[in-house]
Amino acid sequence: MVQAVPRLPVQGYEAIDAGVLEAFPYEYPGKGAVVDIHTDEFTAVCPWSGLPDFGSVRVRYVPEAKVIELRSFKYYLLTFRSVGIYQEHAVNRILEDLVALAEPQWLEVTLDYKVRGGIHTVCTIRYP
Repeated sequence: MVQAVPRLPVQGYEAIDAGVLEAFPYEYPGKGAVVDIHTDEFTAVCPWSGLPDFGSVRVRYVPEAKVIELRSFKYYLLTFRSVGIYQEHAVNRILEDLVALAEPQWLEVTLDYKVRGGIHTVCTIRYP
């Protein structure tokens, strides 16, 4: 007899808290400086199984009037920790939240998950 594989509990998208994100004024608008943020400490869970997914997040952007405050960005990413979300959806959600916060000239988010089941996936999205 085959036993059903248990599913672990997962949180919904409502647990993602963009309200923790903060920005501060950028004193050099129009200068075109590229800000490059990278962390390899991103964690979410598979929405189907509840098993953890680990990956790295890279955000590149040119500020217009505001800069993303890094401590708040770390707290924001931590809110994904128990959220059941596909990688392709997470990268879009991160982009949307950061664009709403910082209103940059352009912004790019890359989400690179660790290999799972022998498959490596990298998702990148750009604004505008």
